[in-house]
Amino acid sequence: MTGLVPLAAGPSPLWYATRAGGTVALVLLTTTVALGVAVGGRHTPRRLARFEVGALHRNLSVLTLVFLALHIVTAILDTFVHLGWWVTVVPFAASYRPLWLGLGTVAFDLLLAVAATSAVRLRMGQRWWKAVHWLAYAAWPVALFHAAGTGTDTRLTLQLALYAACATLVVAAVWWRLYRAGPGRVAVRLWAGVTAATVPVVLAAFMNSGPLQPGWAQRAAAGTSTGTGTVHSTPAPTDDDEGGSE
Repeated sequence: MTGLVPLAAGPSPLWYATRAGGTVALVLLTTTVALGVAVGGRHTPRRLARFEVGALHRNLSVLTLVFLALHIVTAILDTFVHLGWWVTVVPFAASYRPLWLGLGTVAFDLLLAVAATSAVRLRMGQRWWKAVHWLAYAAWPVALFHAAGTGTDTRLTLQLALYAACATLVVAAVWWRLYRAGPGRVAVRLWAGVTAATVPVVLAAFMNSGPLQPGWAQRAAAGTSTGTGTVHSTPAPTDDDEGGSE
């Protein structure tokens, strides 16, 4: 029969798996960072042995990488955007939402560096390993802005509450660590406290002027073209029908 317009296809299971994997990975990364900050240094929890805390921290790190891998693989396999495997390790190489996808790649590369050096921790020495390990803390705000900038569910109330909870947890962990640190190194402690408090403020300002405003999907997609990260003709949820920015 001619003259009929086919109905728009809905999001594929991969589309949902990508967002679910990314959300869970962000929660796990937040928990890992907050735990590492709160119980690091000289402070030892009273009810838990240090080796138990270390084991929990490592297990959370592994789970973070597992769900991050799920997030990446499903995003690449999804036919809506043809990303290409090199986009997972080369930041800002995609022509579809290059900035926001690039931030995700940066966070992934930082976490890979931490995982790789942890495998050879005894060979590279404690001092150098600690220096690289700090990259995990740097990966967290990058991942948070990646999720807020490119996530199609950013405008949903539950997702906004999740971002707020993640920011609050890490800031609280930093301030708790500073409180337990005792006197000394005032400049370093002040810098750490101010930096931690700045992240949610900047995130809120960005959300208010970007993802929460109408038309963010079009602005976030600036740079989309044929080539790496090309967009498939199958329609995907928009700001209006999914409350997000795909």
